[in-house]
Amino acid sequence: GPWGLPRASPGPDSPRLSPMAGNAKSPAPVVARQEQDKKARCGWQGGARVWEETEPQTKKLKSCEDGEPHRKPPKRKIVLLLAYSGKGYHGMQRNVGSSQFKTIEDELVSALVRAGCIPESHGEDMKKMSFQRCARTDKGVSAAGQVVSLKVRLIDDILAKINSHLPSHIRILGLKRVTGGFNSKKKCDGRTYFYMLPTFAFAHRDHDVQDETYRLSAETLRQVNQLLARYKGTHNFHNFTSQKWPWEPSAQRYILDMFCEAPFERDSMEFAVIKVKGQSFMTHQIRKMVGLVVAIVKGYAPEDVLERSWGEAKVDVPKAPGLGLVLERVHFERYNRRYGNDGLHEPLDWVQEEAEVTAFKEQHIYPTIVNTERHERSMAQWLSTLPMHDFSATAQAAASSGAKVPSPQEGDGHSD
Repeated sequence: GPWGLPRASPGPDSPRLSPMAGNAKSPAPVVARQEQDKKARCGWQGGARVWEETEPQTKKLKSCEDGEPHRKPPKRKIVLLLAYSGKGYHGMQRNVGSSQFKTIEDELVSALVRAGCIPESHGEDMKKMSFQRCARTDKGVSAAGQVVSLKVRLIDDILAKINSHLPSHIRILGLKRVTGGFNSKKKCDGRTYFYMLPTFAFAHRDHDVQDETYRLSAETLRQVNQLLARYKGTHNFHNFTSQKWPWEPSAQRYILDMFCEAPFERDSMEFAVIKVKGQSFMTHQIRKMVGLVVAIVKGYAPEDVLERSWGEAKVDVPKAPGLGLVLERVHFERYNRRYGNDGLHEPLDWVQEEAEVTAFKEQHIYPTIVNTERHERSMAQWLSTLPMHDFSATAQAAASSGAKVPSPQEGDGHSD
């Protein structure tokens, strides 16, 4: 002490001084002791940190015992070129939760899951894989160039594995990588369909034979093409679909081209192919466009019904059978101009797959149309219903018959 006497240790009753009242270094041992307690709680031993929860590290080491850890194939946005014969299916679009009506997408999703391209949960909820189709083809309608976009795992030999789980009348003919935000329906700026029908559909009801012996004359073919050409341009097609008011903007459709090719024979029956290209089509629109021209050529409807059908009045337009309708090609012209030559993406033109597309049509689509027409006579039966149509029907007549009022919520189907 300052007087040369030994300091006495403070007893239990001795007053304790605050750090401000005495030596400022007095709390150092306390701080050190608190730091040691903190390190002990965090798992430090001898200056090295020891984790209390070691299970995640153990799992990581276990996965590497036999070498490289297993990695799932990366998920990428792609498009698939799809061809199918639609006979026996209730259209393209899948009806989730309904096993009664089988669709093309039911077969496709099942094959994608079984091939390991998507997990089963994505098959149940197709939004999880960003699935979108270019066209929602109707019941019995086939396709030689349908395109769907989706995210999949890029497994090895992906096309062969998917096709191994598909029936022979449904085939994936091509695959291409696309941009991450690609949507096949929104990016598609044109669709080409063809309608294959026996030429006796154009036989005049009064002075032509009405059976398979009929052969299409050059004069009748010119008449058919003159009528089809009148569809070109923008028109109001509210009479060519269901539940669509004439003042709805979506009733306006732009047709780029429509014509009938020269006839040809298959199994002693003469057929012709009508081709139509447009930006998009409503449900049943193409079949009604074909049906009205057939009714005019056969003499059941006057030519002026074509102009009246684009007006506001309700016109009774017959709907041709779905058997002969085929989605031939979808177009991505704007997408190709922007991304087709950027060095990162391929143009969506399917030139290299053209031979496979032609082979599929020859093997599955044309024979199905010919054989079904020969045995089931769908066109002949439909032609017999044409006299029942009233091509002068008005909006008032349709309203008095109890026609269903369209809902404003029902929008564009982009299908036929």
